[in-house]
Formats: sequence, structure tokens, C-alpha cells
Amino acid sequence: MSDAMYLELVPEVERLLERHLGMAKEWFPHQSTPWSRGRDFEPGWTWSEDEFATSRGVRSALYTNLLTEDNLPYYTLALHRCFGGVDGPWGEWSRRWTAEEDRHSTAIRDWVTVNRVIDPVHLERSRMAQLSTGWFPETITSVPEGLAYVTFQELATRVAHRNTGLAIGDPSGKAMLAQVAADENLHYLFYKDLGAAALVLDPDAMVIAASRRVKNFEMPGTGMPGFKRHAFAIATAGIFDFSIYHDHVLEPVVFRQWKIDKLEGLSAEAERARDELFEHVESVRQAGQRFASLRGPTPVGQPG
Repeated sequence: MSDAMYLELVPEVERLLERHLGMAKEWFPHQSTPWSRGRDFEPGWTWSEDEFATSRGVRSALYTNLLTEDNLPYYTLALHRCFGGVDGPWGEWSRRWTAEEDRHSTAIRDWVTVNRVIDPVHLERSRMAQLSTGWFPETITSVPEGLAYVTFQELATRVAHRNTGLAIGDPSGKAMLAQVAADENLHYLFYKDLGAAALVLDPDAMVIAASRRVKNFEMPGTGMPGFKRHAFAIATAGIFDFSIYHDHVLEPVVFRQWKIDKLEGLSAEAERARDELFEHVESVRQAGQRFASLRGPTPVGQPG
């Protein structure tokens, strides 16, 4: 960790935390679930897709989104490793972020269970496997690396939740995921703006970190059972694919928010990293076009 950057960012962390607390709205997961649809799971009952009519891509998205939220203990561990444990403004933010993220898994699981969207036995076994593995981004150990990672990750997660809600075909599910996505958006704004402040302090370190994280980006849900199969179903359904990743995650952060293409006076190493970053962004755009031509029109409609 860069001790200098860590300390110099403390006033900005305080400012952004105060802003976040002023913008965040209290909400309650129990109000997001239509409990009147529920009934007992009788002995001998087995789940089938007929329990709730929706697409395979939506089921995969809900499964992936939920297990990603279940993995919270390990993401909190990663934040503590990057941002200096639990003391001071950094620690206060980390604890607040953890508390807000924790309710996401509660809201999604309650809704999925009451509506019987996913086999609850398979879901619980997958949760046990996911958390027993203990996956987290071990290579992210510095402030620049951490800020780059969480900025892209929070925005990608917001987009994934929102688009799942658009595709779900149920007003209560759409509203529940919109609430979760609203939280993720506030988290993204915090990290995006803190990352912008870090760019002013040490543009070389942030550009190198952003390049490394984009080149090694892992979709939300990496590490869970059956991830590749579910990721393909999610992409085929138009919920999250290369084009969405390019248009609604990479382009906004790299060019419109952080304006990495406008930075001047970078070191030779940072210039090389910037070139590699732009090359990768372009390769993602091209991959998105190729996939879209094979899949056809995006089923979800306008994503983002």
C-alpha cells in the first residue's frame, strides 16, 4: 500500500462518506418480497422450472448475482487489505459498505425463495461451495489497485442487477433489483470519485492499476460453481455481455469519468500501461460486436 496516498486521501474519504450518508436512503429487504405468494416446502417436494416462468438467462443472472452478494465476507477482507483495516474514515466507510451490501443477499434470496425461481437445494449447496472456497481478489493489495478494482466491479454489478430486473418479467422482482442497483450505484460513485482524487495525487500509479485491473477483469460471480455456463446464459439473454461491459462500464469510467486519455506527463511505464488499456478496451468492443452478430438483437432492450 502507498502510505502517502492512503493518508492524503483521508480528507476525501471523509467528504465522500458524508456525501454518501446524505444520499443513501433507508430501505428494508422484507418489504421487497411478496410474501403472500409463499407456501411451505413440503417433504418430498422437488423443484422444476414450471414453478416460476422466466428465461434461463434470468435464472442464471439471479443465481450469479445472489452468490456474488453472498461472497461479501471475502470482499470485505479484500477491502481491509487494500484500505488499511478498520480504523479511521477508511474503516468507517468499509463497515458502512459491508452493512449495505449485506442486505442485498437477504433481499434477493427472500424474493427468489418465495417465488421458487431457483431450486433452493441447489442454491444452498452452491452457497456452501462458494463460501467454503473463500475466493477473493488476492492480487489487489494497494490503494490504486483497490480503487481501480472496486470502481469497475461496482459499476458492473449495478448494471447486472438493473438489467436482470428489466428482464425478469415481474414487477416486484424488478423493483427489488432496482433498489439493490441503487445501492450499488452509490457505492460506484464513492469509488469513482475517490479514484479521480487518486489520479490527481499519483496519475502514474492509477493508470498502471487501471490498466492491470481492466486487462484482468473478472465478471461479477467469478469463482462460483458453474460460473462459465451461467455467464454464457446471462450474455445470451442480453443481461451482461462484452458490449454492455464496454459501453456501460469501460467507456464511462476510462474516458468520461477519469479521462485517462487526457492525462499528460505520464511516466514511460504509465504511458505503456495506458496504451495497453486502450488496446484492451478496443478488443472488448470488437468482441462485443462479434457476439452480438451471432446472438441477434439484445432481448433486454436498452441496457445500462
